[in-house]
Amino acid sequence: MLLSTQTEVLGPLFGEPQAIRMLAQAGFDAFDLSLFSMFSDPNYAMNRPDYQEYAASLRNVAQEAGIVCNQAHAPFASSEGDPAKDEARFQTIVRSLEIASIVGAKIIVVHPKQHLDYRTHAAQLMELNLEFYRRLIPYCEEYGIKVACENMWQYNDQARHIRDSVCSRPQEFCAYIDELNSPWIVGCLDVGHTVLTDEDLPSFVRTMGPDRLQALHVHDNDQCADSHTLPFVMGGVDFAALTAALKETGYRGDFTLEADAFLLRFPKPLIPEALRLMYHTGRYLADQAGA
Repeated sequence: MLLSTQTEVLGPLFGEPQAIRMLAQAGFDAFDLSLFSMFSDPNYAMNRPDYQEYAASLRNVAQEAGIVCNQAHAPFASSEGDPAKDEARFQTIVRSLEIASIVGAKIIVVHPKQHLDYRTHAAQLMELNLEFYRRLIPYCEEYGIKVACENMWQYNDQARHIRDSVCSRPQEFCAYIDELNSPWIVGCLDVGHTVLTDEDLPSFVRTMGPDRLQALHVHDNDQCADSHTLPFVMGGVDFAALTAALKETGYRGDFTLEADAFLLRFPKPLIPEALRLMYHTGRYLADQAGA
């Protein structure tokens, strides 16, 4: 079980090559390459014609630093409801699969489509998402990388609270994976999202089982907002119950922190020390899970 964390915060602050080196220096076994800027920044290196060379250079940086890319995160949202724009998003997501493969990732998290109100369109969203993930399977085969669906949430603006969305309940998440019935499509359990939708976390892990559940996004919150902060900081997640369930079910994936909003609270000179705390916290939890 490799211990990893994402590059979302470090990449923009220090540049992706230095971010990778910093994670290696902090002790992490691996890194989760955040490709979110592919949608938001047309000048991002992965959107340039020489993206393949840049991706290969990141893999070389990682090799020199003694760290690997274990997984990546595709840009999101995966849809907005406009067919032409959604097709352009799809093609960018396909490029993200290729990039992740070049850098060395074995899994890339791709959010399901959720541009419709889940309360009234759950069945339609499932139909759209099954088609969406099926379209990705040939690219998974071409690039040798698995796509992980993730449990999501939506926000009720009027009531000002989080509510269910695609795969927020384990039965639906399992139904997605089982219906797709492909070794290339697996599940990533976002631990923070689970408690935001008031789902029992260990039961979610047990229901999915080790064949469906092959990736994690581990972070803490106050059960009200998607804070993406360090475990034990806010107390909304029962991490002892999480690690016990992972160990009980024989989880075989990696342990990936998606908690780097925690780093934004520190001045840049203190971030290396904060990263070391992230590493030790993640290592403790991964060990408890049976690493």
